[in-house]
Amino acid sequence: MGQLEGKTAVVTGGGTGIGLATAVRLAAEGAHVFITGRRKAVLDAAVETIGPAGATAVVGDISDLDDLDRLYDTVRARGRGLDVLFANAATASFATLRQTTEEHVDETFHVNVRGTLFTVQKALPLLNDGASVILNSSVRADDGVAAFGAYAASKAAIRSFARTWANELKDRGIRVNAISPGTIDTPGLDAVAAGDTPFTRSQFVEGVPLGRIGRPEEVANVAAFLASEQSSFILGANLYVDGGENQF
Repeated sequence: MGQLEGKTAVVTGGGTGIGLATAVRLAAEGAHVFITGRRKAVLDAAVETIGPAGATAVVGDISDLDDLDRLYDTVRARGRGLDVLFANAATASFATLRQTTEEHVDETFHVNVRGTLFTVQKALPLLNDGASVILNSSVRADDGVAAFGAYAASKAAIRSFARTWANELKDRGIRVNAISPGTIDTPGLDAVAAGDTPFTRSQFVEGVPLGRIGRPEEVANVAAFLASEQSSFILGANLYVDGGENQF
């Protein structure tokens, strides 16, 4: 039996990258995983990868409160509450201070900050006592890389949410923690390297002490740990999964 046998999990942004890898891992540990994202075809392919018996896809955008209601109505219909929530979905676009526009800031904070807040708030009635809530932050919240200003600030807010919500929900035994991935080999990384940032893919590699980019599965391993009883005494923490990128 897996560490999450019979549990119910939600992974936002579960169609690709870290979200998909985490959904695969949680399902392998025995959880039934609800994944959400904006593209139906991507979600359908993800369900096939995870295994249709272990996953349910719900198309939606975390910045749309009606979509979040629809997601949680689907979870509620299963009748087992919610044991694991990985609030992973985010958007990423990049601009220096000089280049930043009102639209850039609004979109970044509307999805990453507001969307994450309501993802967790609307899950509260479903969360079982002792549940695990995992928020996906980023090493970019700490390192001051040029052109990442609004994105980094949004991820710093996620780290702050983890501390506050851990304190607010601890009386129900609900553990809230954050993960801060470093440079991970996802479709989003290619978009960053192709965009208006000072880094190419090879330059990102040079910044990682282990000398390589991380794999989504390596982040998923940490998410699965935080989802399980193996992390029962970890609360309000931020676990770096970065190959040492932000540690030296």
